[in-house]
Amino acid sequence: MLPFKLIYSDGYYLPIGQHVFPAQKYRLVHDRLIETGLAGPEDFATPQPASDQDILLVHTAEYIDKLKTGTLSAREQLELEVPYSPELVKAFWLSAGGSILAAQHALNDGIAINIGGGFHHAFPDHGEGFCMIHDVAVAIRRMQSDNKIKTAMTVDCDVHHGNGTAAIFAGARTVSEPLPSSAPAVMDQRPLMRGAHAGDVFTISLHQENNYPPLKPPSSIDVDLPDGITDDDYLAWLDNALSSGLRQFTPDLICYIAGADPYREDQLGGLALTIEGLKKRDELAFRVAKTRGIPVMVTYAGGYARNVADTVTIHCNTVVAAKEVFQSIKLD
Repeated sequence: MLPFKLIYSDGYYLPIGQHVFPAQKYRLVHDRLIETGLAGPEDFATPQPASDQDILLVHTAEYIDKLKTGTLSAREQLELEVPYSPELVKAFWLSAGGSILAAQHALNDGIAINIGGGFHHAFPDHGEGFCMIHDVAVAIRRMQSDNKIKTAMTVDCDVHHGNGTAAIFAGARTVSEPLPSSAPAVMDQRPLMRGAHAGDVFTISLHQENNYPPLKPPSSIDVDLPDGITDDDYLAWLDNALSSGLRQFTPDLICYIAGADPYREDQLGGLALTIEGLKKRDELAFRVAKTRGIPVMVTYAGGYARNVADTVTIHCNTVVAAKEVFQSIKLD
């Protein structure tokens, strides 16, 4: 039995037909975890769909109405890059419910993993890049609404910049500090701004600079990685970003977006991490959270390997890394 919960539903499947996004990966990850004995049925918790009130904590009423009534404009549907359907709306509401449930379990157990979610390109008033609803932002705002947390940090390790995350929490930045002298030169910590919600969410994004999206709103810390970065350099940049962020900000919850697409065989990525390097990435993020006693909620985000079995392995390794780091850890 795992010392934490895995959040999963067969309803996570995205009904998008033949697509570069492997919609079957969620079921494949679930089945691999069971078949290998890494997890048993008792390790899984089944989510319920987020309520409309939950979604309204992040997204506009007009956008939600368009999704519910199927009245997105042609341009809005084009920006989504997945075919709209009422069934797709249900899947995204369920994914947001999964991230809410993962956050709740993380606060109790120190960590929880949503076998889905991480739709970080969704904005309050529209969707982009396969992302209709920003489940991570919804989970954060729901935890704050329930007075479970006051502050959160997003650590986005998808190969693509978390533009929706940066935009949603644009007023949530704190005053910057200089980077340590050991920080890699490619790290760009842009000027931070204050806003109506100053200080409640700190956003970190490690991503390939020359990749989607073309416009990258500033996160609290952006690490614009050059093409072809390999394991050791990536891990050094992640370590520096986490150290810098946690010197400036103390979150009640870390939301770790564990994209599989920095993998060297990914069809939509241009970095060069190995499967083992990605597991070390997860271990690093989890060790930092555990050492500081900060609960961490994990979502999976992208993964488009030429061989879908590689994406499944990378996502399963996130569970392996969590088990290894948190095996005997419970937060008080």
